[in-house]
Amino acid sequence: MAVDRERVAALVRELLEAIGEDPDRPGLRQTPARVAESWSEFFGGVGQDAGAPLQHTISVSRGPAPDTLPSGAVMLRDIAFRSMCEHHLLPFRGRAHVAYLPGEEVVGLGALPRVIDILAARPQVQERLGEQVADTLAGALDARGVLVILDAMHECVTMRGGRQPDASTVTIAARGVYTDPVARAELVALIGRGRP
Repeated sequence: MAVDRERVAALVRELLEAIGEDPDRPGLRQTPARVAESWSEFFGGVGQDAGAPLQHTISVSRGPAPDTLPSGAVMLRDIAFRSMCEHHLLPFRGRAHVAYLPGEEVVGLGALPRVIDILAARPQVQERLGEQVADTLAGALDARGVLVILDAMHECVTMRGGRQPDASTVTIAARGVYTDPVARAELVALIGRGRP
């Protein structure tokens, strides 16, 4: 479902009036249209199939390099993401670290950030976002384990309420073998290491 930009713009105009502003003053004339445009981007994942980027997998044993079968996890670290908190409609942003233990199929690494982008482009809470990413990967791949760690800063924490500008929230979602803390310890350690 596409965002109804005209309706959003009309509502933003009404919101500006509700806070005592004049939506016709020069600095605000284009604001309703600008907000509508940005919201079409922020919420573009509503109704999209998050599993679509994972539809093209590569066979490990019959693929282009059958002599290099993976023996461990595939991890992509430091995937930048941003989303909108459904409680206050304020942004949160951070880094995602995603790992899976392949079975017979692997997926191109570029598919992992696309899954996150689709799921993050919805009204969200971080806890559910991580679980949805893990469920999408576990459901689309024959992975023996999936681990998703999100580390994000929420403007509802940094700019309002407690106003903690340096606070970040870390969530972990695990499936399969990575539900065991011992099995995921190596991956968690790899996330904390600097780049080679």
